[in-house]
Amino acid sequence: MIHDSIADCIGSTPLVYLRRLFSRPDVDVIAKLEFLNPGGSVKDRAADFIIRQGLLDGTITPHSHIIESTSGNLGIALAMVARVYHLTLTCVVDPKISPTNLRILQQLGANIDMVETLDDQGGYLKTRIARVKQLVQQIPNSYWINQYANERNWQAHYYGTGNEIVQQLDGPVDYAVLAVSTTGTLLGVSRRLREVFPHMRVIAVDATGSAIFGAPPGPRELPGIGSSRVPELLRREEIDEVIYVNDREAVAGCRQLLLHEGIFAGGSSGSVVAALSKLLPTLPPLPRVLTLFPDRGDRYLDMVYNDQWVEHLPRVASPERHFEINKV
Repeated sequence: MIHDSIADCIGSTPLVYLRRLFSRPDVDVIAKLEFLNPGGSVKDRAADFIIRQGLLDGTITPHSHIIESTSGNLGIALAMVARVYHLTLTCVVDPKISPTNLRILQQLGANIDMVETLDDQGGYLKTRIARVKQLVQQIPNSYWINQYANERNWQAHYYGTGNEIVQQLDGPVDYAVLAVSTTGTLLGVSRRLREVFPHMRVIAVDATGSAIFGAPPGPRELPGIGSSRVPELLRREEIDEVIYVNDREAVAGCRQLLLHEGIFAGGSSGSVVAALSKLLPTLPPLPRVLTLFPDRGDRYLDMVYNDQWVEHLPRVASPERHFEINKV
């Protein structure tokens, strides 16, 4: 098959067993490798779906100026798709963005607007969103993607990621363990899978210090997981459990994944690995667990895979065990 554009290459990422990483031989852990999307992350799906659907219904036009607050991956995905459709893009970022991601955005032609004022949670998300709202008022024909509230975010994963997983699986899964930020990926994937596997439990992996589920805010350095505000998309009743992972645990997870499986993935993938290490010893015999690795590791060479950067990470305790939202 010959595709018409790079955007048409998004999706069809593989599932793999993680049989070298965990010590329990009676557990099947299956990972979807979303970092193999052409833009390097799961965010390709939401960027393409939101823009395509917007062009179809007229909420986005060839003259639209796309604006979004982003820690890197969605910005890169939007920049790639914007090239295909000849759209102008401005990304509102903050100093915690990976230097590699920032350079990629610049090479893809995105306008960069950097905020430097911390918000009341000690992060930058609220400051970025306030800046986006200013730009929307200032820039003609602007369109805010608004990934934390845009229903097309989770729909991209319901019709795309989740549907692919259903088609690829060779049997049921008992648990879906997925990292959260906007919660779009988790909700879209789990909603589609629960249509086929209604008893599947959904477990969110969140960053220690994230405010998504009401935990006390705290310092977080890794982009792409957690949030300093509650996403409008969040539906707590659809999530059974939450596992918190701190930055150092996520780094260790990344390095263990690379060492044992040869999978070079980013920080949120390491968080998932760390969460699985906490979860698997508590599960009953013969479970099947599905997870997803959102982005690739080369974008974190300045961070997760840089020993000097890791040395300066704060030592923040994470809960020993996950807590349940919806008990069995």
